[in-house]
Amino acid sequence: MNDREFLARLDARIRDFAGDLTKLEQAVSAVIVGRQFGWKVLLLVHDRKTTARYEETLDLDFRKELPAVGRWPESQAVGGGAEGRQLWKAVKGVYPNVKSVNVR
Repeated sequence: MNDREFLARLDARIRDFAGDLTKLEQAVSAVIVGRQFGWKVLLLVHDRKTTARYEETLDLDFRKELPAVGRWPESQAVGGGAEGRQLWKAVKGVYPNVKSVNVR
């Protein structure tokens, strides 16, 4: 799915949304950040329950719709370049100073 198709789908979901606008705003913000930094960073910033709520709000699967690692080179440094099983250890907090909301 290209950017135009993705944004059209997101716009349609926003138009059809009914409910708490703050929850929609949070989910859309996560998608915007995820498109630039990747879904792996979203998992480092949010817990699984929050990420699942955002996916449900927007009817998106972040792992399928967003890149694993973002377009910005700085995003590769976030999470210490955790790959595969190492990512899940980072998400769980096994590695010190990896799970962070700070961008370098």
